[in-house]
Amino acid sequence: MVKIGILTASDRAAKGIYEDLSGKAIIATLDSYIKTPWVAEYKLVSDELECIKNTLLELSQICSLILTTGGTGPAPRDVTPEATELVCEKMLPGFGELMRSVSLQYVPTAILSRQSAGICDKSLIINLPGKPKSIKECLEAVFPAVPYCLDLIGGDYIETNEEVIKAFRPKS
Repeated sequence: MVKIGILTASDRAAKGIYEDLSGKAIIATLDSYIKTPWVAEYKLVSDELECIKNTLLELSQICSLILTTGGTGPAPRDVTPEATELVCEKMLPGFGELMRSVSLQYVPTAILSRQSAGICDKSLIINLPGKPKSIKECLEAVFPAVPYCLDLIGGDYIETNEEVIKAFRPKS
């Protein structure tokens, strides 16, 4: 069974002030996209650089795909992209560029978002926005490239539900 890391970075959700709807949105979207049997390794942490970094490193030992939500804005406590950069050997700027481009179709403040993605060992880490609607829009844009990226880095093999979303893999 494929394990996929879901990491929500939110001070308020970590304190129980509100429910983590963003993490649930990622899981619901993946449930519709992924045909391969999978299970979520879910973590909820505060917006602390070291905590996010350590959780990413922990998840990278057991998951070849890690999706984060929260902490991608310009506020002082938004540090998820910085934590991601600290653990990644390679950054993949195309993911963030595409997600911002898609989000700009809906809100002009998408230019403030700092979504990113990178490779940590054999794990692909993607930083998603914090709103459930935006998560779905962004995943729809980038997910077709995810299974092939995992193939290239030696991660888990993931098949998609092609009635919902088609993964791109070159024909060889």
